[in-house]
Amino acid sequence: MSLFGTNTGFGSGGTGVFGTTTTDSHNPMKDVEVTSPPDDSISCLAFSPPTMPGNFLIGGSWANDVRCWEVQDNGQTVPKAQQMHTGPVLDVCWSDDGSKVFTASCDKTAKMWDLNSNQTIQIAQHEGPIRTIHWIKAPNYSCVMTGSWDKTLKFWDTRSPNPMMSLQMPERCFCADVVYPMAVVATAERGLIVYQLENQPSEFRRIESPLKHQHRCVAIFKDKQSKPTGFALGSIEGRVAIHYINPPNPAKDNFTFKCHRSNGTNTATPQDIYAVNAISFHPVHGTLATVGSDGRFSFWDKDARTKLKTSEQLDQPITACCFNNNGNIFAYASSYDWSKMSRVNDDCYVHYYIQQQNTSILLSINYRGRGLCRTTSF
Repeated sequence: MSLFGTNTGFGSGGTGVFGTTTTDSHNPMKDVEVTSPPDDSISCLAFSPPTMPGNFLIGGSWANDVRCWEVQDNGQTVPKAQQMHTGPVLDVCWSDDGSKVFTASCDKTAKMWDLNSNQTIQIAQHEGPIRTIHWIKAPNYSCVMTGSWDKTLKFWDTRSPNPMMSLQMPERCFCADVVYPMAVVATAERGLIVYQLENQPSEFRRIESPLKHQHRCVAIFKDKQSKPTGFALGSIEGRVAIHYINPPNPAKDNFTFKCHRSNGTNTATPQDIYAVNAISFHPVHGTLATVGSDGRFSFWDKDARTKLKTSEQLDQPITACCFNNNGNIFAYASSYDWSKMSRVNDDCYVHYYIQQQNTSILLSINYRGRGLCRTTSF
């Protein structure tokens, strides 16, 4: 059976059941704009694995939906299918063979989307919203790992309604990443836990956070032998930590750097500081991308401790990003992230609700991880 079975596209040629393609959203770098983006803020993006021919992009949103687009060689995007939750979708991931997509939601469930049949089934249940979801392919088992605000990390055989294992965490799961045989989970109250996944998942080490403010995103990086060796951790304070699990010289090898801040200083001129919303490592070169609530993305070389490039500023925060499997496409999502507040009185601050601005997913085609002009050391 072909991917998605029959034609199930949710838009065509810029129009569809979700209205017209956004044409007036700010796109200062004239990148390719994905057709028929979600109707509410975009929380997560994921490209298909290298086992699949072509490039397919999955995006989850606060409109409770998960959408899939095919990205053609000429950069054009074709809407393929969508599925729904009953709450905002916070995370998505692919199976290793690309036949299935897994989705995590505020409705406290996780689902498995079979792309061949274009059908979904519930595979996980928590007592709180599910913040993260990852597929684990080990030599002796395969499962889905879910991290929740109910302070549990659960592992699921997709054929069973009950978890294979449930691990208690000290706090709510805020972000996580998996590169077998390592998993890293960052929790509320600046908690950091590393898990080993060989034979069966177990806690390996708890790490004192190198950052002083709330964790927002984490991404594992590999060494030259393609083995996971450490992680990059981003916070709401416009800062990223590079942390090796077993460094020869921890004081020298582990470091933090500032990013997604205005050009002012903390003394003479006030400096605006923005959250780091997502981190993604280039699959070939090992350089990393960060995106922030300042509406910019930046590329970095962690080994040379150098900034490679910073984008022009978009008119909205960038909430998610990812590279495709060979690293020649960089996708990033522009949408409101509720980071701004409205003052009600001297003692009370509440979120203000505005008319939803346009959302967009943009593709930077033929991205090169190296060869960019190096501008700033950190």
